[in-house]
Amino acid sequence: MKALEHLQGRSVGVLGMARSGRAVARALVDNGARVSVFDDRMEVMDGLSLKGMAIGRLEEVADLDLVVASPGIPLTHPAPHPVVSAAREAGVPVTCDIDLFARPLRRLGHSLVAITGTNGKSTTTALVHHLLLSAGRRTAIGGNIGLPVFELKVGATPTIFVFELSSFQLDLCETLRPDIAVWMNLTPDHLDRHGDLAGYVHAKSRIFAGMGDEDLAIVCTDDEPSREVAATLDGRMGLRTFGRSDGVDCRIEGERLACAGGGAHDLSDLPSLRGAHNVDNAAAAALVLGALGVDDSSAIRKGLLGFRSLPHRAEEVAGFGHVRFINDSKATNPVSATRSLSTYPNIFWIAGGKPKPGGFADVLPFLGEVRHAYLIGEAAAELASALAGRVPLSEHADMAAAMRAAFADARTFTDGEATVLLSPACASFDQFASYEERGDRFREIAREMVANASPGLVGGAA
Repeated sequence: MKALEHLQGRSVGVLGMARSGRAVARALVDNGARVSVFDDRMEVMDGLSLKGMAIGRLEEVADLDLVVASPGIPLTHPAPHPVVSAAREAGVPVTCDIDLFARPLRRLGHSLVAITGTNGKSTTTALVHHLLLSAGRRTAIGGNIGLPVFELKVGATPTIFVFELSSFQLDLCETLRPDIAVWMNLTPDHLDRHGDLAGYVHAKSRIFAGMGDEDLAIVCTDDEPSREVAATLDGRMGLRTFGRSDGVDCRIEGERLACAGGGAHDLSDLPSLRGAHNVDNAAAAALVLGALGVDDSSAIRKGLLGFRSLPHRAEEVAGFGHVRFINDSKATNPVSATRSLSTYPNIFWIAGGKPKPGGFADVLPFLGEVRHAYLIGEAAAELASALAGRVPLSEHADMAAAMRAAFADARTFTDGEATVLLSPACASFDQFASYEERGDRFREIAREMVANASPGLVGGAA
């Protein structure tokens, strides 16, 4: 990959040796860089193959030419990582794999679609990639989804790279210049990492920092922070908007999209794109496809019909009679959880985990379909206080106990379809290593319970 040719013979530190860190470290070695690796987890370092690499030491950071940090490394809050502090004090640049990988793409004839937002960015990224494949375009997906970027193949054939980018990744980007940048929405999140809402907006807005008048920004204007961001972009680059207000380039009308230039799409019969949030995702994807020259409504319709939801995002994992299990483990903040809460009927809701700052007021207007809330983890007491008097609730020791109680109640529910929904509105880190591990466990338990259940109790029948 020609992104790293300029680092041949240079000294580069790689901070954080999870999968993306290992991928960029290998690529740097392959391109002739002298690589030092840093990680606070001794078990990771002990099991690391160090061919062509050295274990980095803090006192040597000042001698490096560059530090490549993994997205999880704190840059400012609650305090900078010691390696980051040492690099800054010595004037050593700190960057990330995304910035390095993306730098030569345009020069090599490739294109980059970069997608961010508080919620919806994963599904939108997957949807854009899927629609491009359906339209016969050469495309690859990466960033905060799929493979680390330095595990992607970069050949001579022009390719449209579609990247999901988190605020953690964007905070490290200095030279990023997408051909198309998509901004889905913004609500408070990751304030412990960025300090406050202004810091979070600043990090997200870096997706546009390197763009010029040849590039295109696509922004949903349904929330005030996003409208303010769109106003700052107008005139700096191409700008297309979508949302539910007048004057946008793609207007959302219920489950229908009406895009400027005649593109119209009815999503009401697409099971993998249920809910208002998925209409947002489809609107963004339609604008991206149009900008890339794929504006055939029938081709887009065919692609939409073939799309399947991502793991851990409104993923149906099991069913038993009138009961279905929905894994929405990726809903790690309250606003994200409202999307499933407003989509499914008769919800037996499993929520909780490690709470994020700001409380749970955002979910309160979306409790109309919640028949019972089963609360787990560190946030259980705070959630119970917020939900008290609004829905029946109970606290449980862990997710397995909550699922057993939810399934028992859902099976005896007699007024239509019932949904056992894991949509935690919280991070996973109190009881699980990641939201993926949490969702995998939900899927596993759901299928075990369904396999062992007696059909005689479905719907309360004898």
